[in-house]
Amino acid sequence: MSTVPVLDEIVATVVGPAAADVDATGAYPRAAVTALAEHGLLGLMSAPEVGGMGLGLDEAAQVIRRLAASCGSTAMVVCMHYCAAAVIEQHGPEEVRRAIAAGTHLSTLAFSETGSRSHFWAPLSTATADGVLDASKSWVTSAGEADSYVWTSRPAVTPGAATLWLVPADAAGLKVGAPFDGLGLRGNASSPVLATGVQSTARLGDDGAGLDIALGVVLPVFQVLNASCSLGLMDAAIAKTLAHATTARLEHLDQTLAEQPVVRQHLAEMKNRADAASVLVDDAVAALTTGREDAPLRMLQSKAVAGDTALAVLDIAMRVGGGAAFRKDIGIERHLRDARAAVVMAPTSDALRDFVGRAISGLPLFG
Repeated sequence: MSTVPVLDEIVATVVGPAAADVDATGAYPRAAVTALAEHGLLGLMSAPEVGGMGLGLDEAAQVIRRLAASCGSTAMVVCMHYCAAAVIEQHGPEEVRRAIAAGTHLSTLAFSETGSRSHFWAPLSTATADGVLDASKSWVTSAGEADSYVWTSRPAVTPGAATLWLVPADAAGLKVGAPFDGLGLRGNASSPVLATGVQSTARLGDDGAGLDIALGVVLPVFQVLNASCSLGLMDAAIAKTLAHATTARLEHLDQTLAEQPVVRQHLAEMKNRADAASVLVDDAVAALTTGREDAPLRMLQSKAVAGDTALAVLDIAMRVGGGAAFRKDIGIERHLRDARAAVVMAPTSDALRDFVGRAISGLPLFG
């Protein structure tokens, strides 16, 4: 089933027209989420037996890349929904699975914590055996906007690194912190969430098995989709930079900027770097889908390479665009600000380079 025609229509009529305002005001892209839900795209990875599309990581990556080229905030909201939905699809209650497939339930991850920050693998929050939670979550996309949170805590009873829970957004004892007012991805409603005696809906997987699920289910989806967000931002930057370079003129030479050798060098560098990152991300998807031996390595590389490349490509775009690129109506500077997030979102680019170094050296990722 192709998602492209309906997605292109949603981007053209809903996501794109609102993107600049979402960035300027920090408004949550609710209209975009609603449109995606109405066309079944929130249930893209849900199984057909619960009413979903039954599509995979490749199609999800295409959706995120297309959204990011128009609105980074919308892309990140959907990215985190797909990550949470992947866990719920494998370990969650059937009624929630069906709601996600029907587009009536938006979820997100609540992993990062105030005490352990980007080290999502080391939660400090606590849980009782019957799922009562206390926590200080530091960054939760769609905070106060999603219908549920896929939540990490220390194990309740069983030895292990973590346990996962499904937490309804309207649970008593949940408090969303100050609205997000950040540099980029300004509409993704990423705020702290405090839990005091919160009753979860369900445990997702066995007590103590949360880290294994996070690494085996969530991380591959997050890595690829976050990388796809970076690819989409580069797509937009290249298109807008080319449009500027091929129309802006040096009147005294009667030539466009693109007719200048130095500008062409910059344009080529942007395209070469973006295409190389895209090939690596595509290969990571292929490796994960087919179970290739190098799938874990490619998965770790994908977000780090795409995120770092996006920063380089957007920097070149700003140079080629000159003063025009600094104007908000062009949109290049918005993509630059949005691209900054990937390198600091857990696992950060620094952490991922360490993981890649450990993997190729035959060392464990942790320890």
